[in-house]
Amino acid sequence: MLIRSEFDIQFQFRAPVALMAMLHLHPSLRPQLRTEDTLHVEQIQGDAATTIPTESYMDCFGNQCERFLAPEGLVRLSGNNVVEKSEYADEAGYDAVQHSPENLPAETLQFLLSSRYCEVDQMSHAATDLFGTWPKGWGLAEAIRDWVHKHVRFDYMTARPTKTALDVFTERVGVCRDFQHLAITLTRAMNIPARYVTGHLGDIRHPYSGPGDFSAWYEVYLGNRWWTMDARHHLPRVGRILMATGRDATDVALTTSFGTATLQHFAVSSYEINTDGSRVPVLPALISTDTGIATGPAPNVPEAGEPQAFNAA
Repeated sequence: MLIRSEFDIQFQFRAPVALMAMLHLHPSLRPQLRTEDTLHVEQIQGDAATTIPTESYMDCFGNQCERFLAPEGLVRLSGNNVVEKSEYADEAGYDAVQHSPENLPAETLQFLLSSRYCEVDQMSHAATDLFGTWPKGWGLAEAIRDWVHKHVRFDYMTARPTKTALDVFTERVGVCRDFQHLAITLTRAMNIPARYVTGHLGDIRHPYSGPGDFSAWYEVYLGNRWWTMDARHHLPRVGRILMATGRDATDVALTTSFGTATLQHFAVSSYEINTDGSRVPVLPALISTDTGIATGPAPNVPEAGEPQAFNAA
């Protein structure tokens, strides 16, 4: 299948501010790209747009990044791409074995440790109490994912940039990245490497669920490879488009500004297209069995992902 992803994000700056952006697709997707993976950075003055020069670099996790100096005024970051993806949903590694720490590849060990939003050291006892009797391997990773999905309630209004996995465990409410942070922390505490992922996840062959956004999920290392996990959308999904991986949301912030940046406009969509470029219709919104109210408007509206922080601060 062909998936088109696009975004238009605009910030207002009171003075020149250095900024980093992680809005390209992950380099591993380059063989699947069917168009350029564009990122335009422009200063907007009325009807005129002036290109702002950027510097591209790879971070220590293998993600493609851009850095630039945003001038005073309105700055727009926009881009689009088309990727050819499998029509199959997320793979399951039912027979994937769990490696003991001494046998793990050295590059995976950092994903067993505590990080800014994932306090493994403070949650190891809770993880053992909840999952200590589970057999090691895929079933354990799946049990952690499903426990978080069941016990944490989604509420966009509870988002805050300082919320950690321990906060989510205590409050039992959060947004997309909070689900993943808690699941990652519990998974690491059970000696399974887990890393945070950001990307696109539109409502592709899935009922419409709300306005478009970027998404977050995570990956676990079992059986000598990484596997997709998602504590927010715990059932397999089609059409995930990988942008970046890291220890937690700090490492994959979509934009990080070294000064004040005020968000003025935000539009993101990721959707399936036909070979002629026309858009594949969106499935109708689901009706809540509790309220009888549709969870979203009619088909052919922008695709949805999940909330994702713009800044690591």
